[in-house]
Amino acid sequence: MDNHKTSVVKDGFAETASSIVSGTISVFMLLLAVVFPLIYHNSYIDILETKYQCYYLIVVVLLAVLLVIGLVLVFVDWKEFQGEHAAALLSRLKPSNWKETFCAADVAVLLFWVFALISTLQSDYRYESFWGNEGRYSGLFLLTLYIAAYFIISRFWRVQGWILQALVVSGLVMCVIGITDYFQMDILNFRGRIRADQSTLFTSTVGNINTYTAYVGIMMGFETALFAGETDWKQMLWYYVNMTVCFFAIIMGCSENAYLALGALFAFLPFWLFRTRRGVLRYLIIFSTFASAIQCIDWINQAFADVVVGLDSVFRMLTGFGGLLPVVLLLWVATFAFWWFCCRQDQAEQETGVWPVRGWAAFVIVCAAALLFMLVDANAFGGGDRYGALREYLVFNDSWGTDRGYIWRKSMELYREFPLYHKLFGHGPDTFGILTTYNIRTEMIEQTNRIYDNAHNAYLQYLVTLGVAGVLAYVAFHVTALWRMMKNRLKNPYVIACLFVVLCYDSQALVNLDLPIATPIMWFLLSVGMAYAGKGKAAGHSDDEE
Repeated sequence: MDNHKTSVVKDGFAETASSIVSGTISVFMLLLAVVFPLIYHNSYIDILETKYQCYYLIVVVLLAVLLVIGLVLVFVDWKEFQGEHAAALLSRLKPSNWKETFCAADVAVLLFWVFALISTLQSDYRYESFWGNEGRYSGLFLLTLYIAAYFIISRFWRVQGWILQALVVSGLVMCVIGITDYFQMDILNFRGRIRADQSTLFTSTVGNINTYTAYVGIMMGFETALFAGETDWKQMLWYYVNMTVCFFAIIMGCSENAYLALGALFAFLPFWLFRTRRGVLRYLIIFSTFASAIQCIDWINQAFADVVVGLDSVFRMLTGFGGLLPVVLLLWVATFAFWWFCCRQDQAEQETGVWPVRGWAAFVIVCAAALLFMLVDANAFGGGDRYGALREYLVFNDSWGTDRGYIWRKSMELYREFPLYHKLFGHGPDTFGILTTYNIRTEMIEQTNRIYDNAHNAYLQYLVTLGVAGVLAYVAFHVTALWRMMKNRLKNPYVIACLFVVLCYDSQALVNLDLPIATPIMWFLLSVGMAYAGKGKAAGHSDDEE
């Protein structure tokens, strides 16, 4: 009987300790979800520094508070239970228990950190590699905070959906501000403090439009997946509104990296949704809503031509397409027809079989093959003129993607000249700007009239700064995390939502930067997805529902 009482007391202590730790993490996650996206100081002048300082202060203070709480709990455990709980926790770190303690994504992200550390230690610019102060503050210090937060959230946070709903609200506010900036209302009075010819390149509480659409892409993937999987009509309506706002915001953001995020969203959704009739219906609704958003923006641009910023490139071609309205109407007719004949009453949950998914896979493969053919034809055989307005996207040269072609070419040239150890581990995190300044500064200015401190491609950036070891570990981390979330998608709707966050972010990262503005939210939601995916298995998780 005494042994039973002792066991209950021990379990009670573990439960209390877990609740205290999880509650502390929740407080700081709330700050990250609400304060970080909306915080600013001196308009866009110091937006990067403000976001960076906000993020690292939140995480550093969280680590410090958890350290104090941990020491107190260890002391109590030692006094009351002879340290049994601490010993059990530490036993999970023994090599013999690594297989149960760490999943493949955990191993990959630890390797990523080890390679970043090696890169810093062997760098000619150790101080700059650690702090990232000569780049965009994405040095070893910030990478370490990302990874530390990842393990804390995925291991010791008891999942609570209300924090993610707070993120949804802050994201909605951020998107609405961005939409008002498209109308040049400048409700925050930010644009008057920067050069007039650059005012439309910055928006909302985020800054540069490329970073803004990266952030909106994160929220778009999150909201769309939540809408697609929701069954409660009230929650479904809430997610639908937010998803629609994200569609308007990402188009009005006027950045071409939005195409990649949207492409990933619409290309990968069917692999999940086409398994049931309800899923097919949701996809039709999502696609019809997006097409409707484009049509509405076309009407807005016509009605407020003297006010709005206006669209460029592909979005401009879509809004200028004369048959857009009939297409939109046809999509909604098809959506209603599918609901009428296939999804009424109890038929919505009926499975569709394997052929819709296989058919979609075949369609994606054909599209990818066609794109590859056009790229080869346009570049190797000089057939770019055959593709009309698409030529500027298909023909790769130095001016491609607002001079991204130039810096990508020079990045590879610099990398080829590295000695073997720098090829393996790079020149140090976020030292790209130092390399380009010392090696090609004059040429950069003559060719592009600018100085590049970033490759404008996250993977190429990691190749140059962290070497082939670092970029492979980073990619492996994301691939294994996506795989784990996909396998555990039925545990909670937030799992698949976080999966699409990573997919959308990784797609646009092909032409964009990792900045401590949007990137922390990607790491935040990736960690949340892994927390939900490992619920009931990892240390610190509860089997209780939200």
